[in-house]
Amino acid sequence: MNTNDTLARRRFLTLAGAAILIAPLARRAAAEELPLLTAADPTAAALGYADDAAKVDGAKYPTHKAGQFCSNCKFFQGTDKTPTAACQLFPGKAVTAKGWCSGYNAKG
Repeated sequence: MNTNDTLARRRFLTLAGAAILIAPLARRAAAEELPLLTAADPTAAALGYADDAAKVDGAKYPTHKAGQFCSNCKFFQGTDKTPTAACQLFPGKAVTAKGWCSGYNAKG
């Protein structure tokens, strides 16, 4: 193996390693730049999204239970400490961690 091949391989491994380390940071930054979902959004309205689970109409959405929040739903792309994050049910939008919708599905 010649020196050029060795240097090219080292450079590739260095760049690949850097990309693996940077990817989660880039994803987090992208989620912070998403527009916040509002109740006026047609999909939000269809799923009964509320930016505060305490404001959910229990008569209209009897599946809502105390303690259900976007932050503990499997579709929420943030952590417990993330105030807003992307949601798989609302592509291109961020939801509040303390929100709720009828698509709620507890993390596993």
